[in-house]
Amino acid sequence: MGVAGRVDGALTAIRYAGTMEALVPAFIAALLATLGDRPPRLAAMLAERHGVAIVMLAAVLALAAGNAVAGFVAMEIAPRLTPNGQGLLVAVALLFAAGSGLFPAGKLPDGCPRLGGFLGSLVVILSASGGDRSQFIAFALGSADGDAWFAAAGSAAGAGAVVFVAAVLGDSAWSRLPLRVIRIATAFLFLVAGAVTGLSALRLA
Repeated sequence: MGVAGRVDGALTAIRYAGTMEALVPAFIAALLATLGDRPPRLAAMLAERHGVAIVMLAAVLALAAGNAVAGFVAMEIAPRLTPNGQGLLVAVALLFAAGSGLFPAGKLPDGCPRLGGFLGSLVVILSASGGDRSQFIAFALGSADGDAWFAAAGSAAGAGAVVFVAAVLGDSAWSRLPLRVIRIATAFLFLVAGAVTGLSALRLA
C-alpha cells in the first residue's frame, strides 16, 4: 500500500472514530432517558388501538423530526463554543436529565381520535417527545463533538428502540415493568455522569 493509501485509510479511521464518539453515546443516553419517559408508554397504548406498524411509523417520524431540530441547533451553536463550554453544556444536559428523571413523567394525553390512527399518533408522540431529555442530550453531544447529525441519529435510534419494544409489548405488559425504579436508576447514572463531566470541564477532575 502506498503512502497516499495509508493516509486515506488513517483519515477514514479518524472520521469513523469521530462519528462513533457522537453516535454511540447519544444512542445509549437516549435509550436510558426514554425508558421512563412518556413516548414509549404512549406508543404502547396507541399500538393496542391502531396496530404496531402504524404507531411505529408515526413514532419514527416524530422522533426523527425532534432530533433533527436538536441536530440543527447543535450544528449552529457548536462553532461558538470553547472546549470547556462544550463540556459544560454536556454536563448541564446530563444533570437536567437526572433532575427531571426524579419526577413522574407526567399525565399521558388520550390521543387525537379525530385525526385517525397515523396522524393522531404522530401528533401525540411528537408533542410528548418534543424537547424531552433525549433530545436535549443529543443537542449537547452534537454541540460538543461537532457531529451533530450523528448525535441526532443516535438519539433517535436509541429512543426508537425503546418505543418499538413498548409498542410490541402493549400497554398492560409495559406498565408492569418497574418504570419508576428504572427512571430513578437512570437519573442517578445521569447525575454521576453529569458531575464528572462538569468537573472535568472546569478542570477540577
